[in-house]
Amino acid sequence: MKILVWDLPTRLFHWLLVICVVAAFVTAKSGGAAMVWHGRIGLTIIGLLVFRIVWGFIGSTYARFAQFVRGPRAIRAYLAGEWRGLGHNPLGALSVLALLGTLSLQAASGLFSNDDIAFEGYLAPLVGSELSGKITTIHRLLEKALLLLVSLHIGAILFYARIKKRNLVKPMITGWTDEEGGASAQGGGILAFAFALLTAVGVVIAASGVWLPPPPAAQSLQQRAPDF
Repeated sequence: MKILVWDLPTRLFHWLLVICVVAAFVTAKSGGAAMVWHGRIGLTIIGLLVFRIVWGFIGSTYARFAQFVRGPRAIRAYLAGEWRGLGHNPLGALSVLALLGTLSLQAASGLFSNDDIAFEGYLAPLVGSELSGKITTIHRLLEKALLLLVSLHIGAILFYARIKKRNLVKPMITGWTDEEGGASAQGGGILAFAFALLTAVGVVIAASGVWLPPPPAAQSLQQRAPDF
């Protein structure tokens, strides 16, 4: 019997995040004019993360944090081969939280970073050049941590495919699994989706710096502009 595990918003989030993370890495290494796109991709990642965090509370069954974030006892049971369930297993939940947390820090620090040449994060004017430089260092260090977590994530997928003979990728594409021991996901309707989406859009708009006052040079030019 097929069971719906991953709802469409969760699957879209997952694959859009994969695309954006790869694109962010490529544009960061390319530098130059590509940094403009790096910033835009960063904003997109922030929107995706905010959506996923909200969806983790109001989404469907297996997307909710309360369903898959477990304590040490569940982790021990999983390691002992005694855990049964659908969705993220207790150990996989730690990987999800680590990825979401690291990506959130990475994207947030990017808002205040600069490349020492021609690009600065959308909110960098709020912290000044000295603090922005320190945050940029953190941003670059988090890149290494993120690469490690992504490598572990991919390694876990390959381990499940080759050793445990379980395809974890297919359910994240189709949403369905043939495993037993649970019911199809419920909840996470259109109203919940709209709320999560609007929250994400609002945060992205705020993070874009659109509400920041213009820099002093721009303000002086506005003050000197002739009144026709």
